[in-house]
Amino acid sequence: MVDESGRGRPRSESARTAVLHAVDDLLVEIGYAALTMKGIAERAGVGRQTVYRWWSNKAEVLYEASAIDAGRELSVPGGGDPREDLKTYLDALVAFLSRSHAGTAYRALMGEAQHDADVAALLASRDILGESAAAVVEAARNASGTALSSEQATALLIGPPLFHILSGRGADGIDTEQLAERFLRTLNHPGT
Repeated sequence: MVDESGRGRPRSESARTAVLHAVDDLLVEIGYAALTMKGIAERAGVGRQTVYRWWSNKAEVLYEASAIDAGRELSVPGGGDPREDLKTYLDALVAFLSRSHAGTAYRALMGEAQHDADVAALLASRDILGESAAAVVEAARNASGTALSSEQATALLIGPPLFHILSGRGADGIDTEQLAERFLRTLNHPGT
């Protein structure tokens, strides 16, 4: 049997899923520095070669797991009221960053990216937080008629809770209703 490239055995979706579940759990238990491909394989119940067949290093495994979970955890249905939709999204973002295993993985990768160029490039390859905020940001931009770009608006929305949590203050002091209000005011009056 061959995989998509014509070499070796085909991917096993159950093995892939086991690896992606194992990496989050293992990270929470032992931390990023102690995480190894061997440990991930053992926790998933697969051979090390299986893990290396799909991912080059632990950061790639962790990033894929985090991206999949972020897509699910940060997906909020739009209700038509930009203020409420923004608050709902911010609530999900704060929960993701502060309580979710996938959020723990994302934070670990952000920390590692500060001194590992390969991890920085991996994070830069796809903006999973920006993607998750796109619908609520665009709805708010369209309603306000702002001149701010999608990228600028997304940074204004995501930046405050991300900074708050990454700087070690946790989620307790984050008022998502106030952040949504401030975001909308800034969209409507970007120069003030």
